[in-house]
Amino acid sequence: QAVVDFERLGEHAAAFQGHDVGFCCLGTTRAKAGADGFVRVDRDYVAQAAELARAGGCKHFVLQSSRGANAQSRFLYLRVKGEVENLVQAVGFDRCTILRPAVLLCKRQESRPMEWIAQQFLGAVARVFPTAYSVPVETVARAMVACVLQPGEGKVKVLENGAIHELGKA
Repeated sequence: QAVVDFERLGEHAAAFQGHDVGFCCLGTTRAKAGADGFVRVDRDYVAQAAELARAGGCKHFVLQSSRGANAQSRFLYLRVKGEVENLVQAVGFDRCTILRPAVLLCKRQESRPMEWIAQQFLGAVARVFPTAYSVPVETVARAMVACVLQPGEGKVKVLENGAIHELGKA
């Protein structure tokens, strides 16, 4: 495990050397970091980490993005997620897997009242429609590992929420 300063990520290139696979789940919220901070963390830091990983020999990069990611979106969150997907793909990994989960079901240490309400509602909906609107973070993690263990099917693979659920069961 290496601790890096994302404001000086280039100084930590050695931490990205010699890895066959890179996993990226980096992100923040607009409420926590402001609009500029959100863009810096969710797009700029991720893109720079991908570039360092590729330069360090990484062959397969696995990126957690978001359902609805679209570089043309009017919504900042979805636009930034779409932009970073494009930037990561452009780095030129042998394989790139992008996961687009719906609402992540997890327990957080910090208080996010609206997210908690949404999770309670979606947790109940998930009992009837388990793959429609949400996904437990443990399922996403299992899917990320499983996609690396499977043979590659093309250079870029995008997994939407239903596929994440399926792969996360493996």
